[in-house]
Amino acid sequence: MPVRDDGGAGRDDASTGTGPRLGAAEIGGELGARATLVHFSSAFCRPCAATRRVLADVAAMVEGVTHVEIDAEARLELVRALDISATPTTLVLDAEGRVVRRAAGQPRRADVIAALGAAL
Repeated sequence: MPVRDDGGAGRDDASTGTGPRLGAAEIGGELGARATLVHFSSAFCRPCAATRRVLADVAAMVEGVTHVEIDAEARLELVRALDISATPTTLVLDAEGRVVRRAAGQPRRADVIAALGAAL
């Protein structure tokens, strides 16, 4: 999962793990005890279905990790606040809901597992 280090307001700083903090209300689902994989998708996004499967599989494999999918079109305010510019986009949140990694595009399972290391 390639890491994007944007810096700046409303964007995460993946190198330091000091990204914005999101709670259950913002993502529309409970945070995982150890980490949360947040997946922004859209109706006509072909790679989003494959991304959904990969993230759900990883969440099922790793104890304390949950997967939450957000319809980007229905949550435009959140999309803008987090500077999500493409679907699928995946955010890795730590147990406190802080964004520690983000990536656009269809992730590989091994990359998702490696990215979880920043949150666990």
